Amino acid sequence: MAVAHSVRCQTPRAVIATLDSILHHGLLTMSQLESLLRDLPARFQTLFRLVDASAESGPETFVRLMLRAIGARYETQVHIDGVGRVDFVVDGWLIIECDSREFHDGWARQRRDRGRDLAAARRGFVTVRPVAADILHRPEMVQQALREIIEVMGPRFGAADRSQLRKKLT
Repeated sequence: MAVAHSVRCQTPRAVIATLDSILHHGLLTMSQLESLLRDLPARFQTLFRLVDASAESGPETFVRLMLRAIGARYETQVHIDGVGRVDFVVDGWLIIECDSREFHDGWARQRRDRGRDLAAARRGFVTVRPVAADILHRPEMVQQALREIIEVMGPRFGAADRSQLRKKLT
């Protein structure tokens, strides 16, 4: 019942982030969630199609929705040899990592992140790391920045190049 109540009290993006988190942490299955929320007004039903248990944080959900809104092609939680798992790969060349103080604070963690960025660059990827505070509190700015990065850098990586980069993902 608390889940159904929270859906009624949040913005659409926050609802999707909450439902993503519930699924990601295994608190409910998709069918349990659908059953629990079946009696909500129809306007909430459309949000359930956007739920994705692969999101490991609210900021990841928000970025996924931003990428969807700008029409970008993306994959979530992608493993790249020599780099590890990344939050997003957009168009086969752009890595987006959603950084928060909780998981990226301190020099040791920042050094690890910079090392991963260098390894990714050596494989032909560009990495951007929007911070959680901006993703959550300045989403329009982050979305516009992502759109501009894709528009400016995307043409430098033609379809043939992207397909070659995609082969490097595995």
